[in-house]
Amino acid sequence: MARRRKGLPVHGWLIFDKPQGMTSTQAVSRVKRLYDAAKAGHAGTLDPLATGVLPIALGEATKTVPFVVEGSKDYRFTVRFGAETDTDDAEGSVVATSDTRPTRAEIEAALPHFTGEIIQVPPRFSALKVDGARAYDLAREKEEFELAPRRVSIARLELIAHPDQDHGVIEASCGKGTYVRALARDLGRELGALGHVEALRRTRVGTFGEERAVSLAMLEQLDEGPAGREALAGVLLPVETALHDIPALVISGSDAARLRRGQPVLLRGRDAPIFNGTVYATSRGTLVALGEVSEGELKPRRIFNLPC
Repeated sequence: MARRRKGLPVHGWLIFDKPQGMTSTQAVSRVKRLYDAAKAGHAGTLDPLATGVLPIALGEATKTVPFVVEGSKDYRFTVRFGAETDTDDAEGSVVATSDTRPTRAEIEAALPHFTGEIIQVPPRFSALKVDGARAYDLAREKEEFELAPRRVSIARLELIAHPDQDHGVIEASCGKGTYVRALARDLGRELGALGHVEALRRTRVGTFGEERAVSLAMLEQLDEGPAGREALAGVLLPVETALHDIPALVISGSDAARLRRGQPVLLRGRDAPIFNGTVYATSRGTLVALGEVSEGELKPRRIFNLPC
């Protein structure tokens, strides 16, 4: 039996502009096929209803996914007042209604209650596990269960539009683990109007912003063009783009060889770092390793197999 072809060694980050109706898993699979990449993954799930920034890691970039997932995220979303749904978004069934509609002033007055460190109960339709089962599976089966409240951080909430009495458009900057659907639900309850997310777009994940996002249509156009694979490679960002918050350290070729063998290297000379902590090391412009500096020694923690 012939061995299954694994794909090409494609490395880098794609800021994918996910369209509505596509799951994050489907997006990764589509991008992986377009690039014929051996390995791919994403940093931060987006609901099918949502659009916007879905960072997709190809090849060695998958080793840096945790650094992107931990980053803050920006969203722009529309709250539909007057109805709460079982999914906390427009895809769910209405479970409660209200005739109350908040004014612009009332919405703006309520937003500070949801900024800073807050306690949030995740949506019942979420990927969180309850006794080994996904919450959304239990919710679909009408099972009784409770999701534990969690502490989340919301740095900014701003009402940017109030087009009519039924809708409010809000921008948010928040930390890892925040559910915008739960935020809309809780805001509706706070205002006595009930509410759910009608539209949601993620505009930034860490250093990856929507201004550099590439749509599926654009990728398909590049793939079909005369430059083909070269054009697709041209929209990828370097693997180390995900490590923008970590100090960079330039090392020699011989030290790079030691790190690639999993061996520590001594840092000498006037350019040696005087701090301890996590760094990423490059040699001749190529990412070599992530490591820890301690007492003048760099110990590798994650090696990157990138072409020199």
